[in-house]
Order: sequence, then structure tokens, then C-alpha cells
Amino acid sequence: MIGEARARGMDVTTECYPYTAGMTSLESAIFDEGWQEAMGIAYKDLMWVATGERLTAESFARYRKTGGLVAVFSIPEEVAKNAVAHALTMIASDGLLQNGKGHPRASGTYARVLGRFVREAKTMTLMDALRKMTFMPAQRLENRIAMMKNKGRIRIGADADLTLFDPERVIDRATFEEPGKYSEGIVHVLVNGRLVVKDGQLQSGVLPGRAIRAEIQ
Repeated sequence: MIGEARARGMDVTTECYPYTAGMTSLESAIFDEGWQEAMGIAYKDLMWVATGERLTAESFARYRKTGGLVAVFSIPEEVAKNAVAHALTMIASDGLLQNGKGHPRASGTYARVLGRFVREAKTMTLMDALRKMTFMPAQRLENRIAMMKNKGRIRIGADADLTLFDPERVIDRATFEEPGKYSEGIVHVLVNGRLVVKDGQLQSGVLPGRAIRAEIQ
């Protein structure tokens, strides 16, 4: 559908994250009457984030009254793989962690693509994956946000936001049970030319980032 829209001149893009589950609030309207039929899933496909337990009819009703985050396992593996690899798709993390609880995409998205989709499954090339994570998102935003013209690319004058990783070792370690676990194989991370991760270790008190804002119109 997106390809057809673009072929007709419509400015349409898309993004995804490389997981088979989404996450949202259990009290949201998504779970109003008829949600099982609408999404093609059952209570067992919902995981209460606070405890890691899969839900039942009883726990669903109980937690829905209090409200909180739930992981929704509704995306077939093949669908996720095809979406990540498609030429029109950018990679996004859309992460959320609260007190160490949340979705592993907050910690593992990009290392997961590089390790599991590029190296292991060979779903796409390394350069295609890097383009989807860096240049494509920056290019999408640069017509509205001038600062994005210095993001997502390596050249003289661009912002020195760089990630140095070992393509033979990089892999995600974050899970739905431990969503905050650091990835492996990422050696250094520089933001505005300053090391925020050095030799795989987060550097405390180093805050070189700047807000990216569009001009008010």
C-alpha cells in the first residue's frame, strides 16, 4: 500500500521495530470489548510488564482496573522480518522504560537488527541496515528540521554522532523480562564528538547532547 501511494506521488513513509510484540496501556481503548477478534490474539498473548506474567481472563479484568503497561504479542515473526527488511522501512525504537520495566526495544533495537537480522539471518546487508537507522530518518526530517541535515551521515561539518561497533559481536541482550540490559559489541558512542560510551562502558556525567527543534511556523 505504501509503495503504491508513493508511485502516485504521495509523500508516505513508514518505520518499524524488530520485535514480535508491541506495548501499550492495558486500560486503553484498544482492549475494549472485541479486542481478541480485532487483533487475533487471546489473554495468553498479553504479558503484564510489572511482573512478567501472562494474563488470564481474571488477571486481565483485575489489572485493567488499576492500569499499567502490557506487552502485546501479536506480530508474526515473518511479518516482523519482512517489515524490517523492506526497502521503504526505517528502523525506529519507540522505546519506553520506567524503573527498569518496559519494552526491550528501548535498549536493544539497533543491536538486534545488526546482530540477528544482518549477521545471523542475513535478512539485509549491513549497509542497508545502517542506512535505515541513520540516513533515512535524518533525510525524512531535514526538510522540516534544518538541524537534521547534519545528522545520519559522516562528512566534514556534520555533527560527530558516531557509534563504533564490532559487526561480528554486536547483539542485543534486552528481553521482555530484563528490558534494560545493555547490548554487546558496541565499543564506543560519541555524541557531538564526546564519548558517552567508552570501551563498552557508559560515561557518567557526560551530557553533550542538544535538543533538535524545528523553527516555529
